[in-house]
Amino acid sequence: MTAQATTTAESPKTTAPPTSTVTSSRAVVGVLEKYALIFITIAVIVFFSVVPPASTAFPTINNFNVVLGSNAVVALVALAALFTLVAGVFDFSVGATAIASFVFSAGLQVELHVPLWVAIVLPLLLSAAIGFLNGLFVVKFKMNPFVTTLGMATLLSGVSIWYCAGKTFVLPADSALIAFGSLRWLGLPVVFYLVVVAAAVIWYFFQHTPSGRSLYAIGSNASSARLVGIRVDRSVWMTFVVSAVIAGIAGIVQLGRLGSATAVDGGALLFPALTAVFLGATAITPGFFNVIGTVISAVFVSIVVSGLTLMGASSWATNVFNGVVLLVAVGLSTYLGRRNRVGG
Repeated sequence: MTAQATTTAESPKTTAPPTSTVTSSRAVVGVLEKYALIFITIAVIVFFSVVPPASTAFPTINNFNVVLGSNAVVALVALAALFTLVAGVFDFSVGATAIASFVFSAGLQVELHVPLWVAIVLPLLLSAAIGFLNGLFVVKFKMNPFVTTLGMATLLSGVSIWYCAGKTFVLPADSALIAFGSLRWLGLPVVFYLVVVAAAVIWYFFQHTPSGRSLYAIGSNASSARLVGIRVDRSVWMTFVVSAVIAGIAGIVQLGRLGSATAVDGGALLFPALTAVFLGATAITPGFFNVIGTVISAVFVSIVVSGLTLMGASSWATNVFNGVVLLVAVGLSTYLGRRNRVGG
């Protein structure tokens, strides 16, 4: 017997794991990736419901109504940001656009006493114009979307401050918009159902229409999308307009919830919304921006902020939480997206 044969005979045999075991393990990992955020959200709800001092107020219907009501605005801004991010571009002006719509609608009603429908339509037209300009700068003038929309956000912040001139526009107590913002249906705020309907429509658009699927193709590889005949420039321009209009709706919803408006920093809406979008890309369809994951993430962010507030956390804790979660979400979504592209 040769040395090679002896070595081969004496070498231990390596048995590959059964295919069924590997498949089962991958299936379990896949389920955990898709639904981990839901499990974490449930765990957070249980935690704040049993740990004092939050446990006294957190598990109440009134608190969940507040959470869902305030979450509606963040969720709408997140859905606005989702449109451009799916197409592979940033729009950092969505928060400032929402605030511009917020104060403009209030000013029209308080200062000019216009009918409610005018105070809704004109801010939405303004929002559409903002989105149109963003698209013009990015698509036609080839300006960097990051810097362009950041500049637009700064501009809108200044204009909102000028428009308010240090005043707070307080709507009349009998305003139909306030009645809508405080209305409940089946025990839940009606603005929550507005978000559900908006999310359902947007989900259908992305999943079941050629235009929606083409935006994913553009975000994945714009050059390849052009080669297969997708009108990339027009599609990207459209996302800026749609994104701005949804942000404008969020501003009007905010006005209905608060009943008054003054110029505030749009970043207060932008960063929780971005956190929801990027964290949502780690759930349901890991590695891809998606509607359901975004809405779940927005609820998660609102629940944690509410819980921290009831625990007596300082105001800086919310910013720290949003910052940490945003960093983690960007890192995870980037990793999952890269892994999906290479087929890992």
